Amino acid sequence: MPDLADDLVLRRATQADYLSAGAVTVAAYQPFIGDPAHDDYVARLEDAASRDHDAELWVATSAADELLGCVTICPPGSRWREIATDDEGEFRMLAVAPTAQGRGVGRALVELVLDRFRTDGASAVALSSLREMSDAHRLYERLGFTRMPDRDWRPLPEVDLIAFRKEL
Repeated sequence: MPDLADDLVLRRATQADYLSAGAVTVAAYQPFIGDPAHDDYVARLEDAASRDHDAELWVATSAADELLGCVTICPPGSRWREIATDDEGEFRMLAVAPTAQGRGVGRALVELVLDRFRTDGASAVALSSLREMSDAHRLYERLGFTRMPDRDWRPLPEVDLIAFRKEL
């Protein structure tokens, strides 16, 4: 499959993107969530508007404006932050449409996050990820993130999140 990174447009989401961003996020997380009709987290994944209002939602689109992925940047003060210290950046809900996975979209979005927090003067970027998301973990490791087992945590007894961090 050809890499899409050269043709991507990375930009802050607009209200017109919210429905597509929510759908892409749910589709990307589908292998890791239970029955959508009974999983409360699906509503959070779908709610792109809240993520953009209380944090920053960024999207990756094709030149034809097809939404291929998104990421939630959680600046200091955002209620979406979970594990970052005051001098670190954090991002959440990195999602790539299943048809675009493995084609550079996720990498481009993470690089956007790193550039953003580097510009903001953060010392590092931290994130949590479901233990099962091994493809995402390989991407993070290729980009220089290291595991931070001391920050692993469980928001619910059945949800095991592992932490990563990259020095900037």
